[in-house]
Amino acid sequence: MKPTNRSLPFDSSGYYFITLFALVIAGFWPTYFAKFFDGTADFTFYLHFHATLAMLWVFMLIAQPILIRRKKFELHRKIGKLSYVLVPLIFVSIILLAHSTLRGPKENVGLELWVPFKDLLIFAVGYVIAIKYRKTMAIHARGMIVAGIVLIEPALVRLILYVFFPDQGFAPNGYITMIVLLYTLLIGLMVAERKQKIGRWVFPLALGLYIFVHSVLIFQIKIPGWQAFAEWFKALPLT
Repeated sequence: MKPTNRSLPFDSSGYYFITLFALVIAGFWPTYFAKFFDGTADFTFYLHFHATLAMLWVFMLIAQPILIRRKKFELHRKIGKLSYVLVPLIFVSIILLAHSTLRGPKENVGLELWVPFKDLLIFAVGYVIAIKYRKTMAIHARGMIVAGIVLIEPALVRLILYVFFPDQGFAPNGYITMIVLLYTLLIGLMVAERKQKIGRWVFPLALGLYIFVHSVLIFQIKIPGWQAFAEWFKALPLT
């Protein structure tokens, strides 16, 4: 990687991703992890498959910048190459999990499928940026951060709903709170690196994507062909 002057300590981001790991555990504790202790973990293979791969991705996000910080560049490259296998598997796991949740009659298949596919879109954009600019640290690191931030939304919204709206199921106010916190994080990153000359476009791009996907979800904006695609996807014999 070509080191570049930067305002954010990207080689320290692994320590921040440890917080992401704690957030994932806390957010999914009531509905997933805790059920292994009370004997009610009757989840599908697709959920276990996705959860395992997602945790491996978090561990990679933690390890890679720490290895850079400690100048373990060769090990960093070797682990990075594993992502060429891990990321496609994560894509497969999201697709299979999404398909498995669409069984039976659904009121709005298109909207339900949009929830996992919006995360897949932003994850893909972040990862592609990271790989395309893997020799330019400032841009590569931003892409990986975007690909990591994708994990914040599902964990954070579950934590907010569990703590502040425990008896309401899905509470719109809880989802809006999560969106505000997520946008605050991205805007904070943008402000912190406002004087950076290289790669400053990555976080605004991520924010723009989030505004788009959340607007479609909240305002139920109709995307031409999406409903037909969702119905076709649901009918596939995948799960």
